[in-house]
Amino acid sequence: MTRIRERERRAILDSLRAGVVPRIGQRHIQVGRANEVQALLKDIHNVADGGSSIRFIIGDYGSGKTFFLNLIQSVALERKLVATRADLTPDRRLHATGGQSRALYAELMRNISTRTKPDGGAMASIAERFVSESMRQARKSDQSPATVIHDRLAHLTEMTGGYDFAMVMEAYWRGHDTGNEQLKMDAIRWLRGEFTTKTDARKALGVRTFIDDANSYDHLKLMARFVRLAGYQGLMVAMDELVNLFKLSSTQARKSNYEQILRILNDTLQGHAEGLGFLMGGTPEFLMDPRRGLYSYEALQSRLVENRFAQNGLVDYSGPVIRLANLSQEDLYILLTKIRHVMAGGNESEYLVPDEALQAFMDHCHQRIGSAYFKTPRNSIKEFVNLLSILEQNPDQGWQELIGELRVEPEEPEEEEPLMGVPPSDQRRRDAHSDNQQDDDLHTFRL
Repeated sequence: MTRIRERERRAILDSLRAGVVPRIGQRHIQVGRANEVQALLKDIHNVADGGSSIRFIIGDYGSGKTFFLNLIQSVALERKLVATRADLTPDRRLHATGGQSRALYAELMRNISTRTKPDGGAMASIAERFVSESMRQARKSDQSPATVIHDRLAHLTEMTGGYDFAMVMEAYWRGHDTGNEQLKMDAIRWLRGEFTTKTDARKALGVRTFIDDANSYDHLKLMARFVRLAGYQGLMVAMDELVNLFKLSSTQARKSNYEQILRILNDTLQGHAEGLGFLMGGTPEFLMDPRRGLYSYEALQSRLVENRFAQNGLVDYSGPVIRLANLSQEDLYILLTKIRHVMAGGNESEYLVPDEALQAFMDHCHQRIGSAYFKTPRNSIKEFVNLLSILEQNPDQGWQELIGELRVEPEEPEEEEPLMGVPPSDQRRRDAHSDNQQDDDLHTFRL
């Protein structure tokens, strides 16, 4: 095991204590999931080769979905892809008519990352890299940069929204060439989906459109192609908390979002999204619930159903659905050793507890909450970090006494949030009405 920088050490421990996924240093605590990671490495290679991919990462609350998504994103960055991610919320959806889809796109663009800017906010540097690459090609071909940029962007104009996208990037080049920082900033704002009216977009950049609910997915495909023009290998998009679509009270709203998922699925499986990969994280109920999950939409169920031969110990990681296997007790033990190593900053001589303390902690958790402590280990990990923190600050305290006092609770699913502006009692009535009507509406789902 290696020494760990204090910045990574602090970020990992603070995140684990809060029950959230570390944004940096995931490699220091990664355990298990070898087959799943290998499958996603093939996807990354396919995207880098100009192909497309989509995976639904399915696991229970606290099973490590978010950690896994972040890990794959970090691997994609190392392989010279651009990566971005966002959580779906009541205000951010794949399909909407009230600005929620544009809000999801804007969040993805705010979080867009490269290897040199892994924490997001990389849109400007991607645009600069495109300009620099174009200028390099101009020198090589003895042409003007403006001509090269125009010719390169012509590859985008065949796509939906591509003409205005190309005009915005040409405006960015003019701002770069003339030193007009405001023009460059306006171009970046447009690319991020921050314009909300045609008037503002036309006044600032001379384009006729802006990124809205209706075209946000088309612009993701444009962005995937653009980052390849800028010299990157492709774009990997991670969307987590898709269970929020399952929670939508409106049958029509769920249907519209599932239709958008079907469109993305068809595009990627058929190779119509060049250099673009999707990772979508959700719970088993989001996938399989026959009334409100993806399986309630027959066209999706037929595409996402798992290989019927993958049973009795046989596995298949080639399909679009990847179920995160539960951590084994051995995996959890290794994870505890890695957290102990992180707490010590990578210095084995500063370990706060011996190996027998790790086994005693696991035995205690098993007695408290049964096998859930390693199937959905988030709460157990939080308490282990708390234990180490107390021992670090109270060196005279013995670990034996503290383990006996631990109160570890099983991981509970988050409660369903009420609809925006709807009292919980009204929502319950609307949910009941929606579910009662869904059988009548199911014929609209069939393709």
